[in-house]
Amino acid sequence: MTTAAVVGSGPNGLAAALTLAEAGVDVTVYERSSRIGGGATSSELTLPGFLHDDCSAIHPQALVSPFFRHVDISHSVRFVRPPVSYAHPIDSTRSALAFPDVTATAERLPSRDRRRWASLFGSLADRADAVTDLTMHPLVRPQSLNSTSLLFGAAALWNSGGVVGGFRSDEARALLLGSAAHLATRLPSVPAIAGGLALTLQSQTVGWPVPVGGSQSIVNALVDRLVARGVSFVTDCDVRDVRDLSPASLRFLDVSPGALLRLVPGLPTSYRRLLRRFRHGVGILKVDYALDGPVPWSDPAVREAGTIHLGGTPNEMILAERSARAGRMPDRPFVIAAQPSLFDSSRAPVGKHTFWAYAHVPAGAHHMSDADLIDDQIERFAPGFKDLILQRSVRTPHQMQQHNPNYVGGDFTGGTPNVRQLLRRPVLRAPWRTPHRGTYICSSSASPGPGVHGMAGYLAARQALHDLGWSPTSEIGEQ
Repeated sequence: MTTAAVVGSGPNGLAAALTLAEAGVDVTVYERSSRIGGGATSSELTLPGFLHDDCSAIHPQALVSPFFRHVDISHSVRFVRPPVSYAHPIDSTRSALAFPDVTATAERLPSRDRRRWASLFGSLADRADAVTDLTMHPLVRPQSLNSTSLLFGAAALWNSGGVVGGFRSDEARALLLGSAAHLATRLPSVPAIAGGLALTLQSQTVGWPVPVGGSQSIVNALVDRLVARGVSFVTDCDVRDVRDLSPASLRFLDVSPGALLRLVPGLPTSYRRLLRRFRHGVGILKVDYALDGPVPWSDPAVREAGTIHLGGTPNEMILAERSARAGRMPDRPFVIAAQPSLFDSSRAPVGKHTFWAYAHVPAGAHHMSDADLIDDQIERFAPGFKDLILQRSVRTPHQMQQHNPNYVGGDFTGGTPNVRQLLRRPVLRAPWRTPHRGTYICSSSASPGPGVHGMAGYLAARQALHDLGWSPTSEIGEQ
């Protein structure tokens, strides 16, 4: 019987394990922590009764990912879609809002951008499934060259010029740039804008949902499926060398390229050189808050949003992200925040709230006091916020890496998604397969990249099944 060992139990590792188990492979998952879930766990980080997400919090990709559509966890995980997918306060009087509808989003923009926004995202919404297929598979494959990729590529090129060259108002530019900044790469570069287009499209189609019970509920649903398939779990197991694992036909590593180098001896020099060239990006400084009430946003419309981008004007955002990439702490960092307890009462005691926020900061930074700048940026758009703080939990980039070694320098994207590392992630052809026979990389450092979508694990497992003669090439995007 074919056996497999999966090292790492984040969403990608679990996706690989489930895909293999469904094909009849005997799978064991190894996890260094005492808990399963990697970047999709939830914990009481501040006070008893306040449930926070340790990393990921909002999950549009869990609704559109081919892997999650295949496993269909909708019967065991309830997703709540906020009335406003995300909001971007520009100053004390102006906010841009992304609704789960293209027309509603366009209508609230200044008149000079309404038609342009509706035309661009209306065209993409008509091709939403094709856009998902494009962005959740390797970019270089025969299936990628089609009318959707041409439309999508042209939009990314056009809007990466200047300060989002396709739009004229701060509101429209901020909506797109805020989504693009999630990729933690240079703004407004083509890769950032391409990712921003995909995320902004999802905000206006499936929405940006909050999972009831926290991100942990997604992990729990997958674990239930895995246990039913006979998959075994070994926790508190820090694998240092693949040779230390029980004998297995296949090995899947949900790890960073640097960890892959350490885990797998005897890799060819050319492959080792490629892994050493892999680059990680900026770190994140994450703060979780227990609050005495809801955040008092200056603009009441922001209270309807699940996610908030706190960056001010487009130029302010670009300067803040540029500072972080240059190794300097921004005075006014771009903050990505979520307020899940407004839409999921299980997150906090009655009348209280949880709030989740992070900023891009220099990789490896370890100054706890920098979290005060995040407090200040929230207070800027929500006067009185600081008075509501009951307790806060701060994780610096250094602490993020201690919590999860895949977050090298605090980079939780698995590696900066620049042009080179979108095409070669970590290599160009069959990116999940390593030269070590039967060994595959299935982390977010592999194609298609960051996000809670499970696709790196799903595609790595399908690649292995194809290599064994079990799966047609056309279904896995083999080059």
